[in-house]
Amino acid sequence: MIQAYSKRLLSPYKGMVQIVETERARALTLEGTDWAIQFRMDTGHSGQRDGTGPPPKKQYIRVANIDGSEIQRLKLPYHLDDGMVEQQVLVLADYVKDATLPFPPADEYEYWLLDEKNEQPLALIYSCVKAEEMAMYPRQLEWTATPASLSAVEKTPEELKVYTPPVNYQLEQLVNARAGRNPRAAWMKRRDSLNYDLPPCLVSEIWEEEEHQRLCRRFIARLAPRLLMLHELEPHDRLRLEQEAKAHALEVDRFFPLYPAVADEKLMSSIRVEARLRLAAGEAKN
Repeated sequence: MIQAYSKRLLSPYKGMVQIVETERARALTLEGTDWAIQFRMDTGHSGQRDGTGPPPKKQYIRVANIDGSEIQRLKLPYHLDDGMVEQQVLVLADYVKDATLPFPPADEYEYWLLDEKNEQPLALIYSCVKAEEMAMYPRQLEWTATPASLSAVEKTPEELKVYTPPVNYQLEQLVNARAGRNPRAAWMKRRDSLNYDLPPCLVSEIWEEEEHQRLCRRFIARLAPRLLMLHELEPHDRLRLEQEAKAHALEVDRFFPLYPAVADEKLMSSIRVEARLRLAAGEAKN
């Protein structure tokens, strides 16, 4: 049986990974074009001999890549059954060849860092697909921002005059300070979280200080091409992110196959045309 779904890459947030999974292997893509095929290793059931507690964490090893329509097989460890691995590679390659992306999201269990003052969701730390997986995650009570090495926020002229830390790092410090000295976090199931206002962009955008508000907005604007992969966005949030993503046309074109919806078709078309012109002129992909 084959399952196809997507989940958020956390923490930090890097986007939505698309997953096609069998009992013994899986194929993953971050962009919707190239895929990595991983084979599941048998790790036994140590640590769960009494039948209680979470199941053992699955361990995978990469066995092949799919580049467009070409399968690139990797050298296998001696203990793996070549025939079994090859069968799984062919099954997954055949499935992803005609797959319609993006796949529906499956990680509805979410671990949120809470605001110290009102205990409302402040920033998303983890997410998982099954309830029994929650016990497998460490109880890390701090949020990690998407690093500047992945999505750097452009500095203002004032910030260039003297050294200032990247906006990503500044916001990370602000969020964790807002969680307090004794931070708390809670698992929530998205469809059941009616008593909470979950931040659409995975971190609260409501700040008392105007300077902090600006930092948060700049961070989210820079992350817009990746945030547009989220499935739960309201139309007005999606439109806002599309407008902010215009400044990063190459990233939009890169992740476009994984966007579940488009709020402004004309705007999105113009962004992608710009990206193609820049690529044709020799500009490298991000």
